[in-house]
Amino acid sequence: MDILRRNTDYALRLAVNLAKHYGDELLSTRHLAEAEDVSYQLACKLMQKLHGAGLVESNMGPKGGFRLSRAPEEVPILAVIEAIQGPLRLNRCLLSDGACERQDSCPVREKMGQLQKQMDGYLTEVTLGELARNRTRAPRQAKGRGRRK
Repeated sequence: MDILRRNTDYALRLAVNLAKHYGDELLSTRHLAEAEDVSYQLACKLMQKLHGAGLVESNMGPKGGFRLSRAPEEVPILAVIEAIQGPLRLNRCLLSDGACERQDSCPVREKMGQLQKQMDGYLTEVTLGELARNRTRAPRQAKGRGRRK
């Protein structure tokens, strides 16, 4: 089982691309989709979710496109993850207090809770700015490979 869904991975790539171009002109969804090898239709849906979460701004029109709504160093990757797939939890019992009637006596919940806090802390510390600075370009695959339509 994947913790991060495929669409979340794609959204992170789109967001990192926006971070690399922070302060430049707006980037179209088509440009982002092609640069990150994501289908245009899926990129549109992902950008809508990022916009709905307030992580990106958009302008309409021929010169329109997207940009990050704040500096890349201020955008934790956890925010992108949660915008696409909701709360990232190791176990359902960690979603909220009262989610399980055994939470006060469960020997597993305490340790899973500690791991959850470490994971959340790490994903909050890593920002789009850091990923954009550290990004290395992998060789592109042949057109149509490695991408779902």
